[in-house]
Amino acid sequence: MTMSIEEAATARGRHTRMPDFFIVGHSKSGTTALYEMLRRHEQIFLPDLKEPIFFAQEQPREAHRYRPTATLAEYLALFEPATADQCVGEASASYLRSPTAAARIAQAQPGARIIAILREPASFLRSFHLQCVQAHYETQKDFRKAIELEDARRRGERIPRRSLWPQELLYSDHVRYAEQLRRYHEVFGAEQVLVLIYDDFRRDNEATVRQVLRFLDVDDTVAVQATDANPTVGMRSQRMDDLVYAASTGRGPGWRVLKTAVTALTPTDLRRGVLKAAQRRLVYGEAPPPDESFMLELRRRFKPEVVALSEYLDRDLVELWGYDKIDRLTADG
Repeated sequence: MTMSIEEAATARGRHTRMPDFFIVGHSKSGTTALYEMLRRHEQIFLPDLKEPIFFAQEQPREAHRYRPTATLAEYLALFEPATADQCVGEASASYLRSPTAAARIAQAQPGARIIAILREPASFLRSFHLQCVQAHYETQKDFRKAIELEDARRRGERIPRRSLWPQELLYSDHVRYAEQLRRYHEVFGAEQVLVLIYDDFRRDNEATVRQVLRFLDVDDTVAVQATDANPTVGMRSQRMDDLVYAASTGRGPGWRVLKTAVTALTPTDLRRGVLKAAQRRLVYGEAPPPDESFMLELRRRFKPEVVALSEYLDRDLVELWGYDKIDRLTADG
């Protein structure tokens, strides 16, 4: 799967397209909404497949719910429909935390433009944990307990059976923001890397998207429609989720319960639609309220990371994210 310098040069030299820009993450920080909003622009091409993760080659492909590309030919085929005058991109949220993706992207496309979105660490990890539970990578539904399992999981213990990439569940490693950005700045010029803050994007989708359009040198005067994608949800029924998951994968005892009824609903697209509807109505609901005392603990723990990021970006995220009040809140508590 490794792309050599020669292969990258060959790919750039023939009619196939290597992306001009990359949305590199983080997940649960607006990357899906940004991807959806950008792909409506006629001067931008983004493939239907979000998360190709081609350049994060330390991640096993089978660990992802999307069908990521495994070979250079598969990857380049994603961009074949793009026209010559379009700005081509892709979005893989795991590229930011990947220790290898930045260097590999730079090797393949030295002129690439990089877009990263960062979210306040505790809120990000809470949403990311809920997503891992939803995707069946994580079996520990209690956020505090999942964080407390990190040391055991580093030793290869307490790994969920369905998790094919245990590093994903080392939650604290995801919020080493300054270190992650530094990997990109080491191989790309500062003018090639755009760092967005999730709060800005949530407050004004349109202004943030126009900032991205200017960064990509495309028309920033087009109409922009706000999008809310990939919302955070909670698990309403673990038992029902197990049944629906078994039906969708064809594995487990729950599959025997649903097999006759579900397979009778043909064609396949209809069957998938029924399963997704079951998830929406029976399995998932609103995310539970956060444990504020634990969120405060996490913010106290991650304050040095936020201070380092503030200094790195020359922006006061300590105040924006409320980390300047942590000591007072801790004393009051």
